[in-house]
Amino acid sequence: MLKQISIRNYALIERVEVDFSQGFSVITGETGHGKSVFLGAISMLLGHRSDVKAIREGADKCVIEGCFDISGFGLQPFFEENGIDYDDECIIRRDMSANGRSRAFVNDTPVGVSLLKEIGSRLIDIHSQHQNLLIADKNYQLGVLDKLSGNKALLDDYSAKYGRYVSLRKRIERMKEELEKSCRDEEWLRFQLEELERASLKEGELEELEQEIQELSHAEDIKSALYGACNAMDGGEGHSLLSALRDASNALSRISAHYNAAAELSERLESNYIELKDCYDDIAQRAERIQFSPERLEQAEQRVALIYGLQKKHRLSSAEELISLAADFAERLERISYGDDEIKESEKQLAALREELSEMAALLTEQRKGSAARLVKEIMAILVNLGMPAIRFEVDFGKSQEFTPYGTDNVVFLFSANSSSVPQPLSDVASGGEMSRVMLALKSLIASETAQPALIFDEVDTGVSGVIAERMGRLMQQMGGASRQVISITHLPQVAALGMHHYKVYKEETAKGTVTNMIELDRQERVREIAQMMSGEVLTDAAIDNATQMLSQI
Repeated sequence: MLKQISIRNYALIERVEVDFSQGFSVITGETGHGKSVFLGAISMLLGHRSDVKAIREGADKCVIEGCFDISGFGLQPFFEENGIDYDDECIIRRDMSANGRSRAFVNDTPVGVSLLKEIGSRLIDIHSQHQNLLIADKNYQLGVLDKLSGNKALLDDYSAKYGRYVSLRKRIERMKEELEKSCRDEEWLRFQLEELERASLKEGELEELEQEIQELSHAEDIKSALYGACNAMDGGEGHSLLSALRDASNALSRISAHYNAAAELSERLESNYIELKDCYDDIAQRAERIQFSPERLEQAEQRVALIYGLQKKHRLSSAEELISLAADFAERLERISYGDDEIKESEKQLAALREELSEMAALLTEQRKGSAARLVKEIMAILVNLGMPAIRFEVDFGKSQEFTPYGTDNVVFLFSANSSSVPQPLSDVASGGEMSRVMLALKSLIASETAQPALIFDEVDTGVSGVIAERMGRLMQQMGGASRQVISITHLPQVAALGMHHYKVYKEETAKGTVTNMIELDRQERVREIAQMMSGEVLTDAAIDNATQMLSQI
């Protein structure tokens, strides 16, 4: 349940801190004094969309913090799965800066808005007037039956299989499209592959050919330069670098017995001589190998032109990419040959999944029909008590041609407020007051099946008054038992008088401008507030006596 909420700089709220209790509580206040602001702050805390316009004028940010008692609601595994420290007391904080930046924390752990919204949905169910529109949604109606059926495990298993079914079906469609395209392109693919295979491309070949062309094109210059280097190193008597090194080494060797440094210098010269001689031999061999061959030059140039032509044709930049393309063509041609077999095998898997889904969907239908009978019986009893003595309520089951994420059931709630009228879809024929009562009745039935610690009703009693309003209040009062918290934002004194705790939202003028506040009322303050709700601006003794009597019946 919500134990405490702190709101700072949100809309007209400068700073409000309110403690809440278990059971049934009510919030009242004049229209326009900020009840919706309070509800908006809670919604933002629970992950709903934030808007910088909600920041109080003159403030640089707003901060909303809520403390929740979540003991006994089985939320520890969920917290652990999402890397959030678990404690029976959960603290959620959300702040929003004037620059639009919004942050959220759960037990001091930063969380994204999507996770915050998921956590919020497990803590509080907020029912506002626009939620009455939800009842027209067939999936919502189906969800009511599922909650009453207690079939979550079966529905989760079905949903998982449905996900695999949809994924496999899409994969088969892609495979068929690819196979059909490949079959259309088979002749073209074979031609392209044969052309690439005839080219017998090798990795690094283009670079080698281009180097060879350079050598062949400048063979005479290269050969001449190599011979020139040889002559410079060993060009005959008096001009031989090699001979000079050998003579110098020998001269130093002869005096090594008398001059210690000569031995080391001689060895160094000898080492240089060996290295230089090896270099000379290599140059000489290369000079012998260099031959000018017009035929080989033409072959190399033709080979390079072929490779460049293929690259340009296929819009690629290397021989390696051409080799990869050939492999891709070969794979696509191979898929043509075995593609039918792969599709057939996948279709067998799809048929098996379809059979499993059919069986599970049939079981879901059976369970839902059982809970539908219970729903009709119990909701009619509640609605009769809420002033609809001639109510007719039915659940119509249709069957979809295809699987949906929830099975194959098309469910429609049918309604008639008169015994003589044929029940029609609820959203088509129910008035605002009737819709509010039906929605409250549904919430009361599924409240025990959900694991939410708190429910907030925002003027669910709109369109009713008198004894019916009191009965709606009694129903919410009953829902507030059994370790559950129910908070009703109401404008009806009959409902307000039934709360175990009563909070008032009001506006006041301060030096900083208009601000909205919320306080918990004591007994005397409750008497005046409820009397004010009945009599208007001028309090009468009769209204005060009536309010006192109403409060004595809690």
